Amino acid sequence: MEKTYSICGMCTVRCPIEVFTENGQVVNIEGSRPGGLDGSVCPRGAAGVGLLNDPEKPQKPLIRVGERGEGKWREATWEEAFSYVGDKLKNIMAEYGSKSVLMSDRGGPFPDLHKAFMRSIGSPNYCNHDASCARNVHHAAQSVMGLGRKGVSYDLKNAKHVILQSRNIFEAVNVGEVNQLMSAMENGCRLSVIDVRSTVTASKAHNFFLVKPGTDYGFNLAVINTLIAHNLYDADYVSRHFKDFDALAEFVKPYTAQWAAKVCDIDPDRLLVFCRELAKAAPRVLWHPGWNTARFKDSFYVSRTAYLINGLLGSLGAKGGLAITNKAKDCNQKGLTALADLYPKPDEKRADGVGWKYNHFDAGPGLLHLAFKAIETAEPYPVKAYIAFRHDPLMALPDPEAQKKIFENLDLLVSITFSWSDTAWHSDVVLPLSTYLERESIIAHKGGLKPKFFMRKRALAPRYDSLADWEIFTGLARELDAGKLGEFKTIEEIWNYQLQGTGLTIDDFDNGAQVPLTKDPIYHDMDSFTWKTPSGKLEVISEKLSKADIDSLPPYKDPDQDTNTDGEKRFRVVFGRCALHTQGHTVNNPLLHEMMPTNTVWIHTDVAREMGIRDGDSVEVSSNGYSAVTGANVTDVIHRDCVFMIHGFGHKLPVESRAFGKGVADHELMKGGLEKWDKAGGAVAMQEHFVTVKKAS
Repeated sequence: MEKTYSICGMCTVRCPIEVFTENGQVVNIEGSRPGGLDGSVCPRGAAGVGLLNDPEKPQKPLIRVGERGEGKWREATWEEAFSYVGDKLKNIMAEYGSKSVLMSDRGGPFPDLHKAFMRSIGSPNYCNHDASCARNVHHAAQSVMGLGRKGVSYDLKNAKHVILQSRNIFEAVNVGEVNQLMSAMENGCRLSVIDVRSTVTASKAHNFFLVKPGTDYGFNLAVINTLIAHNLYDADYVSRHFKDFDALAEFVKPYTAQWAAKVCDIDPDRLLVFCRELAKAAPRVLWHPGWNTARFKDSFYVSRTAYLINGLLGSLGAKGGLAITNKAKDCNQKGLTALADLYPKPDEKRADGVGWKYNHFDAGPGLLHLAFKAIETAEPYPVKAYIAFRHDPLMALPDPEAQKKIFENLDLLVSITFSWSDTAWHSDVVLPLSTYLERESIIAHKGGLKPKFFMRKRALAPRYDSLADWEIFTGLARELDAGKLGEFKTIEEIWNYQLQGTGLTIDDFDNGAQVPLTKDPIYHDMDSFTWKTPSGKLEVISEKLSKADIDSLPPYKDPDQDTNTDGEKRFRVVFGRCALHTQGHTVNNPLLHEMMPTNTVWIHTDVAREMGIRDGDSVEVSSNGYSAVTGANVTDVIHRDCVFMIHGFGHKLPVESRAFGKGVADHELMKGGLEKWDKAGGAVAMQEHFVTVKKAS
């Protein structure tokens, strides 16, 4: 039996794993022991074997011969596929310029390769999925600290009180974080959860606040009011690190615990006790600013106030709080040489307006829904080609029918994927990506208290006629005569290029997929720390937001209510994750489908009783012309104003026999959703939609 140290690819966490193979078959997958997981792996990670052996995935390059979405293809060789895509791109760029090409990916640690490819053709339009995930968090972090969301690390292991708001850590699983939090709780750490339903995480909590959907910003303002009014904040830390603290204290005066009781449906006395607990544990308090926060129109401010609360408690930069993230340079180590540095940064402005029209947004991965607006309107210029890498916006973003209409303006839509998706099915060309067990990836850097480099190696040869990502992008670069990226012929050449000057070699990764850059965690001296904001302080009133004429602390507004006047009861639809599935791309996995073949609709017991719905009944969920039938999960532990479902179900592709027709597709309930987005943070607001629920006939 052979063992390969590698990196999981079943979600975006990218846990280090050990893959055991024998006679060309995967026998077992375990969490890496050198990587600190001691064999632990989540259900999705263990189901990588199901992905590997699943015949219901693209097996060869495919070129569309029917209408888009019709499912008619012809198989092609890789040489033919590269030539076809290359010729199309050359013609498009000759007519509209290099800037007419857009690319998006699922984010994660390997975007350097994708950025390099986009630079190689001269396009500024690289995006990722973050508009439907954590862009609000990132921009909130920048507005307070001048650091992005990854500029601080969650020191869960050393925390004394962890608050999870918009973060369901025991179901949207990061194995390392789960292990650290469980270890902390065994050592006395308290856990508090704020949510619209009782999750598995909430079931482990010491405090659980069941809040009215869309009122988290109000909850946080009441916490800030209570901390200040009762002198429960760290006055010394605030005097050293805060700008405009007096403005914050004045702003939150109306937002008392009694006010929050009415707005958020909570007990004001419990809020005061909760704040006293926070003060007692400070600075080892970790109020998580959220992960997937593409939810409400004020979700940016939920994250922003979370960072301010951490600051009031002295936990920004503290051990056991949101500690400052270290990079290679903090360990006196040279970082990886970037593939993107093979080319100059394009001078063209971005199609999504980020960095010029919207100066308060970080231009890094842009905002995909705004890039789609450029496809639709040809403003500021035409976008005619779109490459989706491991990304399915037709399921990840709202209103797929509106997206398909937008895509009619494209001359080329390419999907690079290891599984079928709605976007792949609607593409002109499908380029099959080898599964993570069958491919190598470029070396990546992971910051943290103990930063590291990590490397994915292939555990076995590809089952079908698929290629690794580096093979696909270097192949396309050669086809386009795009220079240096196309000159790499092996992954070893790429690795050696990345490692130059680091003092490390490929052999250093033989005993584990990761190479730590320091033995012990590094904590920064916060007495002398300067924040990366214009003022060098934590900014209550953000200079960047002020220049964009955006409020740093807008007055609280009650969440939007359903405007329907036909008298039929409607519910705000909310969605989330579970430990068994990664959005929609694992729902057809034979192992995971067997464990969870469909989603259910959570509905409050009292409301269900009024509607004649019992637990397990079939119910029809509808909105704006879309409806689907699934089972009802009648429960006391959800707010009565909303219904909840796991995201990623309701597949319609005939090539996905297991997932076909199972459950409700929440994104299909969000007609007009591309136009509902957080103007301060940039992310779409996918929980600003209302649905009807009735017992199915």
